[in-house]
Amino acid sequence: MNIVIVGLNHRTAPVDIRERLSIPDSEMGNALYKLTDNPVIEEGLILSTCNRVEVCAVVKETHHGFEVIKQFLASNNHTLSLENITPSLYIYSSSKAIEHLFRVASSLDSMIVGEPQILGQLKDAFDHAILHKTTGIILNKAFKKAISVAKRVRTETKIAESAVSISFAAVELAKKIFGNLNGKSALLIGAGEMAELAARHFVGNGIESITIANRSYERAVELAKNFNGEPIKIEDFEAEMVKSDIVLCSAGAPDYLIKTEAVKNVIGLRKNRPIFFIDISVPRNIDPEINALDNVFLYDIDDLQHSVQTNIESRKKEALKAEEIITEEITSFVRWFKSLDAVPMIVALKDRAENIRQSEIEKMANKLGNLSEIQKQALEGLTASIVNKLLHNPLTVLKKEVHSTNGNMILETTRKLFDLEALLDSEEKEVHDPNKK
Repeated sequence: MNIVIVGLNHRTAPVDIRERLSIPDSEMGNALYKLTDNPVIEEGLILSTCNRVEVCAVVKETHHGFEVIKQFLASNNHTLSLENITPSLYIYSSSKAIEHLFRVASSLDSMIVGEPQILGQLKDAFDHAILHKTTGIILNKAFKKAISVAKRVRTETKIAESAVSISFAAVELAKKIFGNLNGKSALLIGAGEMAELAARHFVGNGIESITIANRSYERAVELAKNFNGEPIKIEDFEAEMVKSDIVLCSAGAPDYLIKTEAVKNVIGLRKNRPIFFIDISVPRNIDPEINALDNVFLYDIDDLQHSVQTNIESRKKEALKAEEIITEEITSFVRWFKSLDAVPMIVALKDRAENIRQSEIEKMANKLGNLSEIQKQALEGLTASIVNKLLHNPLTVLKKEVHSTNGNMILETTRKLFDLEALLDSEEKEVHDPNKK
């Protein structure tokens, strides 16, 4: 029995392949049933996001499990063959699979290291599997552990504290200027994707009111609805600046929209209360000369990029601390996981030997006829001694090596050498999660 992961992500596959293999929530139940309907798959879970599609499963035989999952992924889209997706796939088993799972949950494998969304997506994937009863004792333990590891990483490191997107960097700079954003107001000039992201961050950090000015008034209205804001026409933005503590410009105009004279007037009307300008337009839409005015703070796209790059380097340092936490957590989980196989393997091996011994004693007793009690005891003692001595070394190796890097290979070899499949299957059925399928 082994834990395996087969998948692809933003580093191994282009978006064209990722989007064709992605599985929407509405189809996740059927996909899980299809995956675990194969007898090779003991337990199964599917993580499908915009940046990755992965199958995590418990399988009896590792290589066969890999092949079954590859076929499953290829079968989810009729425009892609197994040959099309194989170059993009990665495969992990045993401790490497657990390491990958923990790194994904902790956002160390994300496009943006430290981003918080992946943990929520992983929890959703786990909830889907629980709902459809496709996980059991092993994956339940693995994913609960992955979630706790991710929480520990966020608690013990600063991996998620610094801004690594332009829009969030703008918010972080605004917080440095104003202390906090509670009760502050913001004016967005332009209503594109960057403005929308900034609005989301502003609202999430305490901005009280948002006003949106855009060439297309309809688009301003549409975006304002999402944030309980106020839309205005583009020609009215100068008057609105008087009431705004933060002005973010992403209009994409060919020249300066906000000029020095206008800002001088605004500062006078604001009675010198500070105002923070963010220009993320290329070419710039705010005259850089305004930065010389008192109580005016201006940052452009280059300033924000520098801040982002500095924070990315900071996150990389925190990621090293996170890797240490993950390494520590892997050790404890792998010991638990391998012990699941070692104990029933030892019991099965002893049972197999004892069944053979008793069978041979019975045959010998039939041949020898009536044996005295002393003779029976001697026969029992002799055969038991032979069995114990033969099993001593295999059992010692199993107990010792199960936690080594070769542990799974030794367990699988023992299973095959001593033909323990049927015995182990019966024991697994007794301890397996009753909710499975």
